[in-house]
Amino acid sequence: QVQLVESGGGLVQAGDSLRLSCAASGRTFRSYDMAWFRQAPGKERTIVAVIRWSGARLYYADSVKGRFTISGDNAKNTVYLQMNSLKPEDTAVYYCAARAYVGALVTSPGDYTYWGQGTQVTVSS
Repeated sequence: QVQLVESGGGLVQAGDSLRLSCAASGRTFRSYDMAWFRQAPGKERTIVAVIRWSGARLYYADSVKGRFTISGDNAKNTVYLQMNSLKPEDTAVYYCAARAYVGALVTSPGDYTYWGQGTQVTVSS
């Protein structure tokens, strides 16, 4: 059974940094795309970043380009989201997601098969 477990969320001030982790288990993820989504209260779940497990392809939402970095550690089956220069508008529950990749990277939540439970990130002004 596939499991994705996020960690690393918390309460920080604007301008601070956080690193989220997503530990994956249950199968070999080398043929998977791993993504981070976020959902603020009353809003839809939206893409933050995607990485093809091989690291060959990356995608970032415009709102986080230059501030967030997605990376993976194959040996640990873990994907990270390094978040720098955090802003109050980054406040949301952050979710890790996975899908077996076919073709181009995709950014719709409906295209992802496996989900973690989410971790709260709160950025105060």
